[in-house]
Amino acid sequence: MARFHVEADGGSRGNPGPAGYGAVVRDADSGGTLAEEARFLGVATNNVAEYRGLIAGLRAAHALDPAAAIRVRMDSRLVVEQMSGRWRIKNADLRALADEAAGVFPPGRVTYEWIPRENNRHADRLANEAMDAGARGERWDPSSSAAELDGAPGGEPAPEPEGAATGSEPAPEVATPAVGWGSRPDMGAPATFVLLRHGETALTPEKRFSGSGGGDPELSATGRRQAAAAATALAARGTVQDIVCSPLLRCRQTAGAAAERLGLPVRVEDGMRETDFGAWEGLTFAEVRERHPDDLTAWLNSPEAAPTGGGESFAEVGARVEEARRLLVERYAGRTVLVVTHVTPIKTLVRLALGAPPEAMFRMELSAAATSVVAYYADGNASVRLFNDTSYLD
Repeated sequence: MARFHVEADGGSRGNPGPAGYGAVVRDADSGGTLAEEARFLGVATNNVAEYRGLIAGLRAAHALDPAAAIRVRMDSRLVVEQMSGRWRIKNADLRALADEAAGVFPPGRVTYEWIPRENNRHADRLANEAMDAGARGERWDPSSSAAELDGAPGGEPAPEPEGAATGSEPAPEVATPAVGWGSRPDMGAPATFVLLRHGETALTPEKRFSGSGGGDPELSATGRRQAAAAATALAARGTVQDIVCSPLLRCRQTAGAAAERLGLPVRVEDGMRETDFGAWEGLTFAEVRERHPDDLTAWLNSPEAAPTGGGESFAEVGARVEEARRLLVERYAGRTVLVVTHVTPIKTLVRLALGAPPEAMFRMELSAAATSVVAYYADGNASVRLFNDTSYLD
């Protein structure tokens, strides 16, 4: 019996936006390429493009040998888990695509394996070539493809085209409703920040100042449950393509829960750490008011005032967070990135996106493990799409 490996990927520049897929059929023993498929889909989401890539790869393998045993290898955790039967498929459009994929070969002939994205470069490049061709109003031409060279085992990965967004959401030849937080295609592809506050620590329920200048508390049992619930919700939505987090332990633990579910690495961004609250670290608001009343009054009335003992002012934190935001927007243009951080950085990003004054910081309620979403466009505009969502914690 012949044994084939099918590697597939799909992406959307905008999610939903211009989308395409790529698929490769390899000989399981030699690793040699037997067939390549790629196609531009028009406007679609990442997950639909991924499922379309899977179907194309399975059909290409079936055309080579309908009696073959197939091992599907993809970097989409969503598709692998759903097709393996471990995750439910709630979206009707995805369910139809999954049924279509399952019908190409008889039951039991196909198995699924998740692989890191860097091991799926061939299919990833094919998907990007298809999207590039679609942007030019052309069809993908296999004779001009460099995907096999770029994605060959041991080869160097090719640079991604600007705005590429392969790996994590769906949409077939017909337009489907957006599942994630992406933009409309006529608005361009923003860098979309899914801002997740870390889960609870022992200090959170007591509302104690907990910044970057005191201890580095870990998540409590409640915080770990919250992190797991947030990770499950993010995996079900399927739009996150990258993960960034504050260097503090509570954020790294929260991000780690998401990374495990999404199959993504975590990049630490120091600019997203919490405020240094100086001598106020570990104190409640009432305790600070009792011990440092003048400093607290000044802090509440001026963004230039710092907490007692050499802490950071809101102005200093704002400048730091804005610089980190600028770098992240450049790095993740056209992508959806999970940013796991703290109260002050999230409120700062929301305030700046809205053009609100500094005092707006005190008028926002942000719960532990809550999600907020801000999209940043190339022209400098921003759009706040969600704030303080905790529905998955109920």
